[in-house]
Amino acid sequence: MNLIIPKNYKSSLSARETQDAIKFVRTRFEQRLSSALNLSRVTAPVFVAAGEGINDDLSGSERKVDFTMKNLKGVTAEIVQSLAKWKRIALSKYDFKVGEGLYTNMNAIRRDDDIDNLHSIYVDQWDWELVIDKGQRKLAFLEEVAKKIVGEIALTSREVTEKFPALGQSKLSEKVLVISSQELEDKYPNLSAKERENKIVKEHKSVVLTQIGGKLKSGKPHDSRAPDYDDWSMNCDILFWCDVLDCAVEISSMGIRVDEAALKAQLKIAGCLDRAKLKYHKMLLEGELPLTIGGGIGQSRVCLLLLNKAHLGEVHASIWSKEMVEECRRNNIELL
Repeated sequence: MNLIIPKNYKSSLSARETQDAIKFVRTRFEQRLSSALNLSRVTAPVFVAAGEGINDDLSGSERKVDFTMKNLKGVTAEIVQSLAKWKRIALSKYDFKVGEGLYTNMNAIRRDDDIDNLHSIYVDQWDWELVIDKGQRKLAFLEEVAKKIVGEIALTSREVTEKFPALGQSKLSEKVLVISSQELEDKYPNLSAKERENKIVKEHKSVVLTQIGGKLKSGKPHDSRAPDYDDWSMNCDILFWCDVLDCAVEISSMGIRVDEAALKAQLKIAGCLDRAKLKYHKMLLEGELPLTIGGGIGQSRVCLLLLNKAHLGEVHASIWSKEMVEECRRNNIELL
């Protein structure tokens, strides 16, 4: 069992106050994100048809939850793992223009995710996607958008601590360090990827870590990324330092999405050229989809961070091992 138990932990808020605070955080940040990036809210699927390449393959090894249906013979549905590809199709379908975007509440089941303080088989995100032009397909624009998101999270943190004084003063700052995965490896060559993240985020508190997915000088990528949604040269993770857990917390993974050239190159590197025959990939390669930037922002992780919680199970309901539930109860971590 991989579980962090903070010493002398006690929630700053009661169970009832926690529910009120969760609602406040979700409502305020959603409003802020929508305004900052010019996003309109849309409805999104919980499941999609298998075999069309629309579901997110994440790192490529995760098993999807699938099922058949009584009245749709020969069709298998898959619970979404994220909506990275679906959103791009939706932008085209709804005729969004450059500078306009969408966001949605994404609820996923990731059956192969770890189960610990920061991971659950249930995933809830604000998934967002914005139409861009060719001139915006550059790292500087990615960094600009990521900094906006950091700023809106910091502002939401200040608002929730004003409304719920028991949380204490907000420690989140709009100041953020931008660093590439290669620069981070160069800085700490003898540490693992996770150790490098913890080291740099503990020092700077807020970090935008860029260019994830391709191999570094060490011969290994900083972390795995599917080859068919983010352009590995123009993507990033947003990380904050969590004092309660004494570790870095990834709040968002985002990126400028692949164009035709990047898709072909990354499919080849990943040994996945067969995906080019799938519906989504054919649409992209044939120029039917807009250029976009997008990502997912973990709703429960934002709540955990802003409400000084020690476990995702304090802010959303999921399934945990009996051993974890008992250990948490003994240490004042009350799982929903």
